[in-house]
Amino acid sequence: MGNPVLKKIGAGEFLRLSETIPVIDVRSPSEYSAGHIPGAVNIPLFNDEQRAAVGTKYKKEGRQSAILAGLELSGPDLKEKLLKAIETASDGRLLVHCWRGGMRSEAMAWLFSLGDLQTEVLEGGYKSYRHLVLESLSERRKTIVLGGMTGSGKTQILNHIKNLGHKVIDLEALANHKGSAFGALGQAQQPTGEQFSNFLAAEWRKTDREFPLWLEDESRNIGTVFMPDAFFRNMQVSPTIVLLLDMEKRLPRLIREYSEYPPGLLIASIDKISKRLGGDNARDAKKAVETGDFQKAIEITLRYYDNTYMFSIRRKPGENIIYVNTDTDDALDNAMKVIEASGRIKWVSS
Repeated sequence: MGNPVLKKIGAGEFLRLSETIPVIDVRSPSEYSAGHIPGAVNIPLFNDEQRAAVGTKYKKEGRQSAILAGLELSGPDLKEKLLKAIETASDGRLLVHCWRGGMRSEAMAWLFSLGDLQTEVLEGGYKSYRHLVLESLSERRKTIVLGGMTGSGKTQILNHIKNLGHKVIDLEALANHKGSAFGALGQAQQPTGEQFSNFLAAEWRKTDREFPLWLEDESRNIGTVFMPDAFFRNMQVSPTIVLLLDMEKRLPRLIREYSEYPPGLLIASIDKISKRLGGDNARDAKKAVETGDFQKAIEITLRYYDNTYMFSIRRKPGENIIYVNTDTDDALDNAMKVIEASGRIKWVSS
């Protein structure tokens, strides 16, 4: 028999309420680490070892034995879990979920109710939330993709575009990676692919679909993170504005950015693409780093990235590409040029 005060709500309503009511994820720490609703607080009913033990008990002896085992394992910590919930609650309210919206969320909702907390449980649990995430990210929306070769300052340009009132999602910021073999330098640990899509969906929901959304052109993967299939396919057929800036204008930015890192990290990054650079180029690039000739090292790697990027651009539908030539590295000037070019996009009704 379920909790008599239990109220279950769908994923859409759950997320709407989560804008003002704290979310408690009662799954195990490893489940939470693999992927969670952004902003959710983890108060697990079981730790990873306890969850495995209860699961084994359920399979071998059934629900009642599993419940008794769960009570024995979690009982000593219930007070601490309730205290943490009370500290987390807003105006005595909480949203709670587990994996499927079953025993764990029901048990914790009951516990929280003993502390006079009003709890609402996600129907279908985290699994239903993930379904909503992938469904929402498959939607076609007006999207403008900003392209350009490495060192064009696309991230800075998008920041200016955002400051000018346009809608922007910074994919590289969500992925904690700048996209190239050197993209992990200076960045925090990357989220899992699942968590990246959760972050992305949270930003996606904030945007007004009546206005174009700006994204930076990316490969399918940003470091170790892969974009959801449908989202990436939609990016590939969205209008793309490609900023064309000569290599000599891009070099100073890249030299400033990467010369501050220890040579060993730069050489390790070159090793990641050594086969694609070719043996001689890889050797010369690493030697240039060792001798402090960062310009030469960057020129070698840029030639590879420029060729790779232009190959990827040629695979996009030609009618969706607008090229913008520029002779300046000034990000604000280039943002204005890109915004002006976006006025030439011919939107097709979907």
